[in-house]
Amino acid sequence: MTDFSFVAPHRDRDSNGRSAVRVVLAEDDVLLREGLASLLTRSGVDVVGQAGDAEQLLDSVREMSPDLVVVDIRMPPTHTTEGLDAAKVIRDELPETSILVLSAHADVEQAMELLASGQGIGYLLKSRITDVDDFVETLQRIAKGAAVIDPALVRELVTARRRNDPLAALSTREREVLALMAEGRSNVGIAHRLCVTPGTVEKHVRSILTKLELTETGENHRRVLAVVTYLQAC
Repeated sequence: MTDFSFVAPHRDRDSNGRSAVRVVLAEDDVLLREGLASLLTRSGVDVVGQAGDAEQLLDSVREMSPDLVVVDIRMPPTHTTEGLDAAKVIRDELPETSILVLSAHADVEQAMELLASGQGIGYLLKSRITDVDDFVETLQRIAKGAAVIDPALVRELVTARRRNDPLAALSTREREVLALMAEGRSNVGIAHRLCVTPGTVEKHVRSILTKLELTETGENHRRVLAVVTYLQAC
């Protein structure tokens, strides 16, 4: 981090007077990128940078220090894992920057290391982005530190369980709670889905973290590790 004084950039405000989330978009399809930038801007998101490849993305992030990076996994020149690799560099250099990875395919193996790296991480399938308001709300949650994983990805992984199942100690209800955690739901959201109180969900979450022997400090990080354990076991 450079040690010279600078004037902080102007922060736009949303309709409620809150500072808008500052976002850098990385997508090599210029029409998709420009369209997404236009939609987000109209929804109150401050798009402070755009990039068509991983190198441009890293330059923009280092210059703008955004709240959130939205990046496609596959970018030029080889369209394999350039976007994901850039996301890992961003997580190492600017760990406070949240990251949303977009993919055309449900390939959790590529993203697992990134998902386990802490708070403010998301993995969504492009085909699932059909509601602008919902997408903007998801961006805001990730920017605030949430971990959001596409429900379609979670369902795809629930096909066969390994013989040595690390989730074997969990009750049926605890597995349900953990599955909803994997969808990025808060305790209140889980409570609403299961028709129980948030206090009951909190007890289940504490039990899950204990049974999975997740001793990392920081409740949010432990939740992310629990979700990764769930995905790896599915």
